Amino acid sequence: TAKFDAEILDNIIGELSKSNIDIVELGSVEITADDRRGFAIYQDIESISRKIPVNKAANQMYAALYRGPDTPLAEIPDWTPDLCEAVRVIIRYSELQKSLDFCAGLASKGYKVFVQPMLTMRYTEAEIDLLIDAADAMNAYALYFVDSYGYMQAQNIVDFFKRYDAGLKAQIRIGFHAHNNMNLAFANVIALLQQQTERNIIVDSCCLGMGQGAGNLQTEIIADYLNSEYGKNYSYPAILQVCSMLESLYAQNLWGYSVTTLLPALRKSAYKYSIVLHNKYGLAYSDINRILANIPEELRHRYTPENTEKLLQQFGYGDLLKTEA
Repeated sequence: TAKFDAEILDNIIGELSKSNIDIVELGSVEITADDRRGFAIYQDIESISRKIPVNKAANQMYAALYRGPDTPLAEIPDWTPDLCEAVRVIIRYSELQKSLDFCAGLASKGYKVFVQPMLTMRYTEAEIDLLIDAADAMNAYALYFVDSYGYMQAQNIVDFFKRYDAGLKAQIRIGFHAHNNMNLAFANVIALLQQQTERNIIVDSCCLGMGQGAGNLQTEIIADYLNSEYGKNYSYPAILQVCSMLESLYAQNLWGYSVTTLLPALRKSAYKYSIVLHNKYGLAYSDINRILANIPEELRHRYTPENTEKLLQQFGYGDLLKTEA
């Protein structure tokens, strides 16, 4: 596992501040006993907000990530101008209402809340209605659809956009968070941008596509496209400087397209199954494909080491577990 040193983190933030990118996420806020600043993880909103550069671009908003509703709302201060203006909240499917209540609490404290339901394709029609109604009630800054497993295609993008557009208040942005398991992130974003609307749209991206598994939409691709096709003014040299800073991490294959991350997208299952089956248990791609193509529905989205062992037993690879003992 790779860490950032403090100087590199500050340099990346400094270059992003020069890039004119509209929204810059500085890292996440998580309750932890360890010092995890090398992973851009901070103990509280005050700590992460100290990373906001003094000389930021006039159009820029700085954001912090909450990975679910774990931080007690009472420990989060009301927003003031020295704090991150925006908070992106991962909506935990297993705690849907609690996550939405957490978002509403942050909105009431004055933050611009980005509501991000992971693996939005998993949600029922009624649950999508709940997301839209909650976003409207809290006056969320943005409601996202999120392609966590990287298997959404253009028609899915259009369908989600139209559903959100019909139900959300006019001022609420629609956001899209893409993953690149099938190398469709850029194509899917283009499909979103081609929708005729007066509503503001937010597209998430990362330099060099940094992100879990296959990674996310690459900033260096979408920024140049928006400059040339939509008249934006993102500073490409600054973005390339960040890419250069991340190059050594990229060379370590910590993320990016692979057959290992493709297969769970094709079979619409949690990507960690494939990674563990390949890297830990040494299964061939054809074996992984057979397992994921026939995975029981109750295990499909719930990767755990125990569930992986169940799959190995069920599909005739139990002898691999004995070698782990």
